[in-house]
Amino acid sequence: MRMLKSVALMLAGLGGGMAMATQPNFVFIMADDLGWADVDFHGGNTPTPELDRLRKAGMELTQHYVAPVCTPTRAGLLSGRFWSRFGVANPRNERTYPFDTMTLARALKSVGYETCLTGKWHLGSRPEWGPNHFGFDHSYGSLAGGVGPYDHSYKKGEYAATWHRNETLITEEGHVTDLITAEAVRWLEGRGERPFFLYVPFTAVHLPVKEPKPYLDAVPEAIQGEVPRHYSACIRHLDESVGKILAALERTGHAADTLVIFTSDNGGSTSENNDSKYPADDYPEGNIPGNNLPLRGKKGDVFEGGIRVPTLAWWPGRLNPGRFEGAAHIVDWMPTLCGLAGYKPERDLKWDGQDLWPLLTGQATVGERTLYWQGPGFRAKAVRVGDWKLTAVREGAGWKEELFDLAADPSETRDLFAEEPERLAQLRAALQKLEAGDRDAVATEKN
Repeated sequence: MRMLKSVALMLAGLGGGMAMATQPNFVFIMADDLGWADVDFHGGNTPTPELDRLRKAGMELTQHYVAPVCTPTRAGLLSGRFWSRFGVANPRNERTYPFDTMTLARALKSVGYETCLTGKWHLGSRPEWGPNHFGFDHSYGSLAGGVGPYDHSYKKGEYAATWHRNETLITEEGHVTDLITAEAVRWLEGRGERPFFLYVPFTAVHLPVKEPKPYLDAVPEAIQGEVPRHYSACIRHLDESVGKILAALERTGHAADTLVIFTSDNGGSTSENNDSKYPADDYPEGNIPGNNLPLRGKKGDVFEGGIRVPTLAWWPGRLNPGRFEGAAHIVDWMPTLCGLAGYKPERDLKWDGQDLWPLLTGQATVGERTLYWQGPGFRAKAVRVGDWKLTAVREGAGWKEELFDLAADPSETRDLFAEEPERLAQLRAALQKLEAGDRDAVATEKN
């Protein structure tokens, strides 16, 4: 049966607008705070052999954008809309979506998919706001954000107890990366003939990092300092875990009919590892060495280092190995996966994203598009039109604006604000238009 399914897939048309002979499976893997140059294939100093293998066999999206911080990226992925439409710009524990939001998981369920989240949710940190209420059949991991790697607790306070399976808070032993991986593999091994969507948002490499000795022992000697060594070990641990999920797909016969996507939720962090906000408070002290070079900025910024992340797509026989050089955005994945699955919205879902499949498969050419970001606290924002990008960062009562030609200056070193008045006016107008559509779907007690 599986062989027939694979053959049908191979014979199906490659164009995004053509009907699929069968519904593919989807595995979406998201790292947490993994910077542009934290991976070996972007010059990082930590070996990442599994991701390197995925890159060589699959397609790298070289200009893939996300939000500057975590909750907004997750909100965009599962809705196909810019996070600011929900009034969200920060990491937050309150419910992000109105309960009637048509999420990616709900859409796929409506056309027959089994759905699972194993990892970090952070779109509502109470069980009654969790993944099971937004389309996921099975849910496991952190309802809130990053957790202590061994006690699985979120930051001190109301949401510290966050580790769950479905709607029940639980306690378990083990390293968080191993637990998330094991749950994903178990769930994959239990699948039958129905199509599935597995979403694996790891907490790695979010602080606090504290890795088991075998991973520390494997860190290259050139990497010195306690936090840098734990951080490198965390990257390697994540990489190995991605390999285990890919191996499970191959072992269960699902690899040929599964699209795998790997990305990060934002750029690398440089914050203090042991910031005393987590209950255990026994982590190595020092700054996280997140590496976003040669891009400017870090997690939390609307500059490229905060929002442009390593991204890979792999589907044997369906996606040719190579690079996609066009601009892509986290909000594109819902339209893309829904199109492949055969889901057709019954109402206007107001997607800000577009279907990438015709572009990734070469059935359409890349045209000029407009992308948009709101940063933490709505105190930073950016718009990209074609290769031009305008950033605006709050300074006192005003805004500091900078204008960049990303085709010539991807590291955003040359501000053309004063030299390109017509271009500046064009991007200002685009930004103003996009902002006018914000906060049209804010969650309240009534919805």
